[in-house]
Amino acid sequence: MTMRITFELSDRDIQHFKRISKNAKTLSKGTEEDEVVAGAEKLLADVKAAETPDFISERLHSLRSLIDMLRDKEWNLGAPERDRVLAALAYFCDPEDLIPDATPGFGFLDDAIMVELINRELKHEIEAYDDFCKFRERESARSGRDASRAEWLDSKRKELYQRMRRRTRRDRSESRFRIRLF
Repeated sequence: MTMRITFELSDRDIQHFKRISKNAKTLSKGTEEDEVVAGAEKLLADVKAAETPDFISERLHSLRSLIDMLRDKEWNLGAPERDRVLAALAYFCDPEDLIPDATPGFGFLDDAIMVELINRELKHEIEAYDDFCKFRERESARSGRDASRAEWLDSKRKELYQRMRRRTRRDRSESRFRIRLF
């Protein structure tokens, strides 16, 4: 039997998490990227090793995309986006966060809430990277080689042109009596 529990974060609650995140980012200044990523990796390992409730571990697992997009040489995340992802991961470097991770059952609850907020903040970056990974998998299965980011972008450009052409044909067929200039 599953049960759905929903709670709502008020503006004040969200501001609280933003302050905590900002403090973590400030404390991590001067910390090497590898250390920030290692902290997030450790959190994922701790979650896997612990008897963590599914609703927490499922959310924390989504950190994997953030870590992977930093490490993926082909993705080649630009500096502003890279800084945003690192700032998001900085929170997970401190084991003495809002709820100590060693608290049985709920030690990772604050981390899960933070991941939800991060997923909303970095939604477009995460979706683009996930789309790129799926494209790369399909291309690898089809051709036996990894596709590049340039190839992915080219495929996106082709999809856009196809969509524009379909819309143009649709609009022309719907408006037989309109004047065409070209």
